[in-house]
Amino acid sequence: METIKRRGLMLVLSSPSGAGKTTIARRVLDEDPGIAPSISHTTRPRRPGEVDGKDYHFIDKQTFTQMRDAKAFLEWALVFDNFYGTTRAPVDEALADGRDVLFDVDWQGADSLREQAKDDVVSVFVLPPTAGALEERLKARAQDSNDVVARRMAGASNEIQHWTAYDYVLVNFDVDQSVAAVHAVLAAERLKRTRLTGLDGFVQGLLTEL
Repeated sequence: METIKRRGLMLVLSSPSGAGKTTIARRVLDEDPGIAPSISHTTRPRRPGEVDGKDYHFIDKQTFTQMRDAKAFLEWALVFDNFYGTTRAPVDEALADGRDVLFDVDWQGADSLREQAKDDVVSVFVLPPTAGALEERLKARAQDSNDVVARRMAGASNEIQHWTAYDYVLVNFDVDQSVAAVHAVLAAERLKRTRLTGLDGFVQGLLTEL
C-alpha cells in the first residue's frame, strides 16, 4: 500500500526529574520504529551504563559554548549547573524526510523548540502521581547524591508550574498506560492534515478518477 508523504514531527516529553519520562521515552522508541531519539550534547558527567553517542554526546563546557556561539544548537539549556543542547542539522534532515524525532527535555528546552519550530512540535508533560512517589523514584535510581536529590525535588515545583504550555498532559500512575497514551498521541498527530505534505496530490488524483 502506497503511503502519503508527510513531514516528520518533534515529540517533546518533559517532566520533573524522576517522574518517568525517560522510561516512557525508551519504551516508545523500542516499540515504534518510526521515531528516533534526538541525542543531546551535555556537559554533565556520564552515569553508569550510559554510552557516549547513544545516550548523550558528552562534551566539556568549552566545546559546548563554542558550539552554542556558532548557532549549532536548535535548543540549549542550563540545568543543575550542566549544559544540554540539541544540534539543528540532524533534526532538520529527519523532519524533511518524514521521520519523527523524540526529545527528552525540560521546560526550557521545550520552550526553545517551540520558538524555533512551533508547527513541528508535539509536546507532552508527564506528572508524577504524588510528590512522595517522585522522591522515592529519585532515591531508587541511586545515581545521585542526597544533595542532588534534594535539589531535584526543590526544582520539581518550578518544572511542574509550566505544565499548561504543553499540548498533552498525562499522570504517570502506570508506565504501561502512559506509554500507550504517548503512542495514541503519535498516531493522531501523524494524521494531521497540515503534516501530510502529499495529501493535496493524492486528493487531486482521486478526484480525477471520479
